[in-house]
Amino acid sequence: MNEGFSISRVLPPTTAGVVAVLVGYTGAAIIVVQAFEAAGASAAVVGSWMTVLGWSMAASTLGLSLWYRQPILTAWSTPGAALLVVGLHGHSLGEAIAAFMFCGALTLICGVTGVFARLMARVPRSLASAMLAGVLLEFGLGAFTTGSNDGWIMAAALSAWLLCRRMAPRYAVLAMLVAGVTAAYLDGHLAITGFHGVIATPTFVAPVFSLSSWLGIGVPLFVVTMASQNAPGVAMLENAGYRPPVSVILVVTGAMTLLLAPVGGFVLCLAAITAGICLTDDAHEDPARRYLATVAAGLAYALAGVFGGSIATGLQALPASLVAILAGLALLPAMAGSLAAAMQEARDRDAAALTFLVTASGIHIAGIGAPFWGLATGGVALGVWRMQIRRTLTSRAHDPSRSQR
Repeated sequence: MNEGFSISRVLPPTTAGVVAVLVGYTGAAIIVVQAFEAAGASAAVVGSWMTVLGWSMAASTLGLSLWYRQPILTAWSTPGAALLVVGLHGHSLGEAIAAFMFCGALTLICGVTGVFARLMARVPRSLASAMLAGVLLEFGLGAFTTGSNDGWIMAAALSAWLLCRRMAPRYAVLAMLVAGVTAAYLDGHLAITGFHGVIATPTFVAPVFSLSSWLGIGVPLFVVTMASQNAPGVAMLENAGYRPPVSVILVVTGAMTLLLAPVGGFVLCLAAITAGICLTDDAHEDPARRYLATVAAGLAYALAGVFGGSIATGLQALPASLVAILAGLALLPAMAGSLAAAMQEARDRDAAALTFLVTASGIHIAGIGAPFWGLATGGVALGVWRMQIRRTLTSRAHDPSRSQR
């Protein structure tokens, strides 16, 4: 048998990719559905839009991953969806579509001009890593707080994970998933109801262009997505040792959002959290082969798109405690690596610690999420600290007697 296609090599990246999609859908699908409903979308429109979302994420993930041989995972904008749940009231469905298109156009412009890539290149690795650790902390804590009433499920999943991390670390996530689902089923918490394999037909909604929707929805949606999704997503890839084609990713996701928004394309972006599941040794021991995990995720997206009409209902079959511990423990290696990288440079530790704390706080100011404010706070702190160092060195250069004390 060709070793490159053996089960032992294919199963871990496949598991990582499927779990990444599973965590992404269970954690955010309901928010996306609520955002669509807030815009006045009917059940049929919501179903068709979930289908288009699945297929568009599949196409962008598969295309980018296979072309660049990097684990590039795209997703919908979860913080953007949360913003829309409260921000779309008072606007028509057509105005919402126009705002999605405007956000896609702004993203496309950033990709073509390379502005965002140049900006990310200037962000110190210590601060980017601290921001990631702060984002991931919520998921790590949620693994043990969400399921406080489902001790049996948590114990089964955690035990399987601990055993496999010691004996067969590449299969730890798969073992945790199997053990958790089994425990949930035996405990009567696996509610497999309401799922049917209906393929929804994409529904076109004409955009209604208005300055108020562009400024009131499109601009905040663009800022939130870039700050809370694309920036952490790029940092996640770079922290794992990759050099992602940032501008190309923005061009692809921006163009697809612009073109597909009238049929439910919503806002595509770089995955920020679930991408971490595909970037560790658990996905593949060879970093050059970890793109197989996102290829598996792309295929899972495509399958989710086929069942877009009922996927949100079907995902509710898994108990929240199982989803939380799956996400928390699957992302643990990424969080540990981010913390280590954040604190590696002694001179940056104070600024990195501030970035971590502000990001982990979850604050939202002016509609912009904590990752942006964490990075901004750390950047200011690091700038002030380095300014003081330069002043001290300059003072000593002008007064040699001080440098000899």
